[in-house]
Amino acid sequence: MPDPARSHTQEGAESAAGVEAPAEIPQCMATMDVVPDGDRMTVTVWGELDLGSRRLLPDLQDILTLSGSGIDLRLDAIGFCDCSGLNMLLDLRMRALDQGKTVAVRSSGRAVERLLDLTGARELFAAPGPHRDAVSPAAAEEPGPGADDDQELRAEVAQLRRAMQTRPTIDLARGILMASFSLSPEAAWSVLVRTSQNTNTKLHHLARDLVDTVHGSTLPEPVQQQLAAAVASAIPRNRTAEVGD
Repeated sequence: MPDPARSHTQEGAESAAGVEAPAEIPQCMATMDVVPDGDRMTVTVWGELDLGSRRLLPDLQDILTLSGSGIDLRLDAIGFCDCSGLNMLLDLRMRALDQGKTVAVRSSGRAVERLLDLTGARELFAAPGPHRDAVSPAAAEEPGPGADDDQELRAEVAQLRRAMQTRPTIDLARGILMASFSLSPEAAWSVLVRTSQNTNTKLHHLARDLVDTVHGSTLPEPVQQQLAAAVASAIPRNRTAEVGD
């Protein structure tokens, strides 16, 4: 019997370079076990994938780093999975792409299958190579008695879908701010959020307009002013004068 989730998460979070689960994240209700399989790592997870599952992320990122080509997930024993759990898996996938690796869901139960289908995220976790496993038969089963009570989940899924679509542009805009003003990722994010709020502009619209400036377009004057103010407040005082010169 594997150790409880605490042994996999809190200790791993302390050892992960610069990655720790925030204290406000609830207790993790999932447990995982890891088995090397050639150049990949097979990770079996059971329990619940909700907001608390973000505590698994530091360990999963360490496992990804140790793998040759990525991680294969076995999620058959996941009894509950919401958009917070899927977001955690998407963050792991983004890290894998940065390393030229993949994260594949090799098998999963009804809870995960339902969310993958609702979000259209199944193909993002498709198994690489010719040895793709068949998905869990749970996907082919008739929906359970609670299938009509999905309104809240569907609304959350719609928000997640929008986030998945706009995230690349937002990340690119944040990268432009980081490169232009030597900001940290956190400071660049703060600049985007503050400018968005002060100009009553949706964040992804602001990000798109900022990315377009690379190709010669110009931000409206009020947006430029608020962006400059947000950047000035995000830059340490001992550097503000340098940027103004």
